[in-house]
Amino acid sequence: MVFFMILLQIVLCIFAAKYFKMKYLFTILFLFIFSIGFSQEDQTDADKSIQKKQPKAAFNQYRIITLQKDTTYVDTSLSIKKEYEYNYLRKDIFGLLPFANEGQTYAVLDFGFKNFTSLPEIGFSGKQFNYLGVNDIKYYSVATPVTELYFKTTMEQGQSVDAFITVNTSERFNMSVAFKGLRSLGKYINQLSSSGNFRFTSSYNSLNKRYYLNFHFTGQDFLNGENGGITTIEDFESEDGAFSNRARLEVYFKDAKSFMKGKRTFFDHNFRINEKKGDNNLYITHQFNYENKFFEYNQATVPSTVGNTTIYRFGDSYIPSNINDQTRYNRMYNKVGAMYENSLFGKFQFFIEDFRYNYYYDKILILDSGTIPSSLSDKINSVGGQYDYRKNKWIGSFTYSNSISNQPMSNFDAKLNYKLNPKNEFVFQYQMLNKIPDHIYNLYQSSYVNYNWFNDFKNEKINNIEATAKTQWLDASLQLSSIKDHLYFSNDATDPQQQIISPKQYDKAINYLSIKVSREFKWWKLALDNTILYQQVDQENDIINLPKIVTRNSLYFTNYFFKKAMYLQTGFIFNYFTKYYINDYNPVTSEAFVQNQRKVGDFPMIDFFINARIRQTRIFLKAEHFNSRMTASNFYTAPNYPYRDFIIRFGLVWNFFQ
Repeated sequence: MVFFMILLQIVLCIFAAKYFKMKYLFTILFLFIFSIGFSQEDQTDADKSIQKKQPKAAFNQYRIITLQKDTTYVDTSLSIKKEYEYNYLRKDIFGLLPFANEGQTYAVLDFGFKNFTSLPEIGFSGKQFNYLGVNDIKYYSVATPVTELYFKTTMEQGQSVDAFITVNTSERFNMSVAFKGLRSLGKYINQLSSSGNFRFTSSYNSLNKRYYLNFHFTGQDFLNGENGGITTIEDFESEDGAFSNRARLEVYFKDAKSFMKGKRTFFDHNFRINEKKGDNNLYITHQFNYENKFFEYNQATVPSTVGNTTIYRFGDSYIPSNINDQTRYNRMYNKVGAMYENSLFGKFQFFIEDFRYNYYYDKILILDSGTIPSSLSDKINSVGGQYDYRKNKWIGSFTYSNSISNQPMSNFDAKLNYKLNPKNEFVFQYQMLNKIPDHIYNLYQSSYVNYNWFNDFKNEKINNIEATAKTQWLDASLQLSSIKDHLYFSNDATDPQQQIISPKQYDKAINYLSIKVSREFKWWKLALDNTILYQQVDQENDIINLPKIVTRNSLYFTNYFFKKAMYLQTGFIFNYFTKYYINDYNPVTSEAFVQNQRKVGDFPMIDFFINARIRQTRIFLKAEHFNSRMTASNFYTAPNYPYRDFIIRFGLVWNFFQ
């Protein structure tokens, strides 16, 4: 076991050295040196004797803690949910449709998948699906060192790996280090995906338990070949055996690529003023977040060839070749507050927020249409309050913040959770946001003539209500959203072979309704797990386009074998969504845009899987979209981007408890 622990940490060091500057290696090297010593400590005969006498740690001593202090535990079981989460994002992606190669962007089928926030972001949403945000980072407290290895094969010439280790040096101090790496060449021309997510976390509390700290550092990068999709869908749909080798299909770009990277330093800490904790406590709280991001679009050859015709996919350009557009962004966020805690009434917090950003390019553009500035920068200050209540069966959180600076912004978020019993729980949430536009809508510079804009859009106004019931009979959720001044991208080109997109603001109201129901039926050793989503959008123009029905149905068999040494799970997963005007994808901005020329959908996607658990190891084998060879080639994730063909993939998730 010690050998595996040391080997894993060496691998993590190699990955970190490959993707990050040497100055960032101190965290992983420190953990590496420490844990080797920690691991070697217990190798003496005396320690082995003591270890035999000690009882095994209970499962609730291996805690996973969110920033909001919600706690779960390390889980090595095998269930249908683990099958749903065994993917590149490491979470259930119902409502997302992945592009053909692992590590590319996703088509959003479920509007409720998006989280609403009032502060602006950089944009380039196609790169954000695998970007780990502040709330995606978990913190840990473990009785003994824990290691997890994730491995999965990819489409062509590559692999997907996620390696993680966490250790407590004492009950009061924990640290973890992890790296997720991907490389996949893909089946089509110029479709390479290469990414890395490095994260380091630590948690600490003082001996007298008056001071608590959570800290993390992340370094992330994503590189994608951008082929612009296939040029002639007739070849793809022709059933000609020559094109079963997808590399024979012509694409718009053979040398274009996009790249995003980001680094973040974050800590959240609090200090209790009163010396001893009692029924009434007073805390000082502080949260800090500094983050920088960089996006680059690179295209060596500007013109594309479709048949015998030369076209300019994104219109005219200022330079004939070697386009290299770069966007930079940094932000700093501070939140300082005072919190009063009462054992009967809950927690009352008042806070001040300071948010500063700088979104910039290296030049000012003076064009016939006007001047395009080099940067957007601002300072946003806001004040607010939060009330948290945890008592008996009720958990409530109510937050309100409002800008006191020149740029208007407000956020009201109320969430109430009622747990009737361990099998029945109800959650209600209401959000009212006055959201500042993401920066890419207001400013963008490019070597393409029509991809330069400077706008002053109004804030988006969002009202969102969600109600969720998790019961012993079924899970159901209802979402109602009302959106005003919605921002989106649309295609201005008149030539169907061109994409010339620009941001727009819709000045009318958009109302959204969704109902999602999940239920699993079990009989003998068989189970049928069902999730159905119904969506309806009320709008005068087709701005937010969504499928009315999205469904996932899993029929599977489970049983123990070899004297219960192995637990087996095997079956079929059926995915389907109704046909609609799916959003297209633009690689220059890495954004989805509205189109109303071609509908996509109404094709089944059936997977066959065999999974097994042996001790703490879960093994996964799947034949993805195996029905693709039995149906017509009419499956797409965007108008010119085919969905994945039949492929067999396998891998494992392996946990070590030392």
